[in-house]
Amino acid sequence: MKKAFSDEDLIKNLSLYYLNGYLKKKPIEKYHRKIDESPLHDREKYRKKAEILLLNSFMHHFPDVQFENLICESPDFIAKFNDKKIGIELTEVINHLEMKKVESNLNKIFRHAEILLEQEDTAKYRGVYFLSFNTHIRLGVPENHEVIISDIYKSIRKGKPVGSVNSVRKSSHRRNVFITHEYNMNLFDELCSEKILELIEKKNEKFPYYDASVDECWLVIVSDMNSIASRYTFIQDKEHLRKVKSPFHKILHLENLCGNITSIK
Repeated sequence: MKKAFSDEDLIKNLSLYYLNGYLKKKPIEKYHRKIDESPLHDREKYRKKAEILLLNSFMHHFPDVQFENLICESPDFIAKFNDKKIGIELTEVINHLEMKKVESNLNKIFRHAEILLEQEDTAKYRGVYFLSFNTHIRLGVPENHEVIISDIYKSIRKGKPVGSVNSVRKSSHRRNVFITHEYNMNLFDELCSEKILELIEKKNEKFPYYDASVDECWLVIVSDMNSIASRYTFIQDKEHLRKVKSPFHKILHLENLCGNITSIK
């Protein structure tokens, strides 16, 4: 049976996070090894590894937290903190829902282009490439994918933008070819507080079904700033978050680029 996600795919995902100077590499690697040793299916292992990566900012703010159960489901993780057993429920807030499918298609496009370049000469093209695209290009249209893959391939080979590619920037990478989105900060890209409140309400409904053996249950809401569908610049109407009512003992919002944290409860 073919793996849904290869080890190579995960290495590429890890490498992007390694470019972030805030990454606590040693605990991440330790937790990933533990997940590998678990009886989970490969797809579930990948999902758990991606989730623990999103908690990197959390580990910076709570360095004394020790994860004890990495493969539970309700909540997602169980940890030890201040002699208490803490359940940690993790959820990602999507800021641009319309971009989620586009981003999924774009990641498939990147993977095809990576394979082409590695098949030609991995040593020559090894690196991390940050790309942006011309605004008129419809990335979500399958009919355009072959042309976009070709343009990416040519842009990286020539070291300059070609066709639908607007810009290309390279960073060093020791192993393979890795293509991702260029991070363009939009000063007016707000995350509506209502989206966070809606997430909390959904999780409140599931609270009675979480592991009752924990002393406390925390809800950790993450904005994945490496994702064009999740990233934001500021939270709109942040004061509304102070009115939240929830059975969770602690509610936090984190972003995984600079590690900013908002304590909601």
